[in-house]
Amino acid sequence: MDPLANISVGMTGEAQVVVTPEITVGGHVPGMPMVYGTPFMILLMEIASGRAIKGHLPEGFVSVGTHVDVRHLAPTPLGRRVVATSRVIEKTRSSVLFAVEAHDGERLIGEGKHRRGVVDGRGFGETT
Repeated sequence: MDPLANISVGMTGEAQVVVTPEITVGGHVPGMPMVYGTPFMILLMEIASGRAIKGHLPEGFVSVGTHVDVRHLAPTPLGRRVVATSRVIEKTRSSVLFAVEAHDGERLIGEGKHRRGVVDGRGFGETT
């Protein structure tokens, strides 16, 4: 069985969040500004990428992040909505490569590429 059989170049996904203190740099590092943190932007891009293919994977299969290459281009203040978009640009035997972007309603705040591996998730969390 090929778990990527139903995945094709061009599929898209989206995720969004409103910037709150919990997802700012200053919310985690005293003395830093209260602007959207890079790790949270990357997470939003990963969520968008997962959503792009989730409904096209066989039952029990999941995608997991394996590589991130993004640039955080601009700060985003509290209260602004960030929308991450993802588009499949390549698939291999066991992974999918996405072009990802994040916008804050006024400008592009992040861009890059993200790769996700596709695995049978039914064994996760089990111990022997």
